[in-house]
Parts: sequence; C-alpha cells; structure tokens
Amino acid sequence: FYLQINMKRVLVYGGRGALGRSIVSTFVARNWAAISVDLLENDEATQSIKLSPDQSWDDQFKVVADKLTEKVDSIICVAGGWSGGNAASAGTLASADSCWKQSVMSSMIAARLAAEKMNEGGLLVLTGSQAATAGTAGMIGYGAAKAAVHQLGQSLAATADAGLPAGSRVVVIRPATLDTPMNRAGMPNADFSSWTPLEHVAEKLVEWSEGSGVENGAA
Repeated sequence: FYLQINMKRVLVYGGRGALGRSIVSTFVARNWAAISVDLLENDEATQSIKLSPDQSWDDQFKVVADKLTEKVDSIICVAGGWSGGNAASAGTLASADSCWKQSVMSSMIAARLAAEKMNEGGLLVLTGSQAATAGTAGMIGYGAAKAAVHQLGQSLAATADAGLPAGSRVVVIRPATLDTPMNRAGMPNADFSSWTPLEHVAEKLVEWSEGSGVENGAA
C-alpha cells in the first residue's frame, strides 16, 4: 500500500462489516487514506490490518499500533454485533461475553489507539445504540455492552484528563436501525424506509472528520 504524504488518514475499526465497508469506500472516494481493521481484509481500503478473534485486548492493540507507520486524523470504531436473550435464557452469558468483546473491547482499543496514534485535533467516534439509552430486557448482554460504550464516550470527552491528544473530539453515534442486508434478512416485514442508510452515516462521518458539524462530547 502507498499513503501520500499530505493525505488525511482515517482508521476504521470494524472496516469489513456492512457499515465499515460503506465508511471505508466513502472516505476513499473523498481522497482520504482509509485503514481497515477487522478479522477479514477489506480490499477497498488503502491499508487492511487483519486481526484474530483469539488475540487479547493488548495483542490487538499492539498489532494495529505496530502497523500504523503514520498517525491518523480520525479513528472510527464501528465493530460490534447484536445478540438477544434475557436473564432466563440459557445462552445469555455467552451472548454477553460476545457483545462485550465486539463492542466494549473494540471501543477501548480504539481509545488506546487514539491516545497513541491520533493527531492533535483528531476525531474519535464510537458506536453505541439508541436502544441502550433505556432498558433492554430481551437483549440484556447487548444493552449492557452498548451502555458501557456510552459511558466510555462520556469519559473520553474530557479529552485532557482522558489522555487523548490536545483538541480531540469524541463522538458516540447511537443508531436505531441501520439499513444493512443482515437487518433486512432478520426483519423482512419492517418498514425499510424508516431505517438509516449506511451512506448517510458514512457521509456524516467524513463531514465531522473534516472539521465541521459536530462538537466534542456529542451523542
């Protein structure tokens, strides 16, 4: 891969999922260098960093940090996944473990990367959930994990005390339902017109990364 010296750089944690792919392709189209981090490679990315699900939090951080030869201007974490189940469900503990790794682990690693590898004045974006702003009785593991991401975002928004570079902005997006192939397959009778298009999210993230449209601590 080749990064132009003056090219803006974005790191997309979860860059191979539906939303991540849309974000990567949108940034590339806007002449950014887009670095994808995921369990699978993203061929559209300027650089693709592949992780293993067996790696620890520290190991994942070290793999990504070692492969970033230059600091980035934005870090966008959209890694995650959904899993249902209430307290009586047999699979609830495994579900909670998976959701925690997908959402909280990835967000914490993104925060560490921001502290070490993001330029001053950069943007860190984490992904929460509108559902997790209230109780989520039928998906308690998912709700708990996303609520933790919301709290992490609030802590990081105090950027100096949180250890982030000077002038950093931290944003937590809280989508309701994204218009993804998986969501359409899982809810075939839903009103797709009420869902948020992936392209809309990606365009907003480019706008914010270029310095406009959002304040530090927004959610």
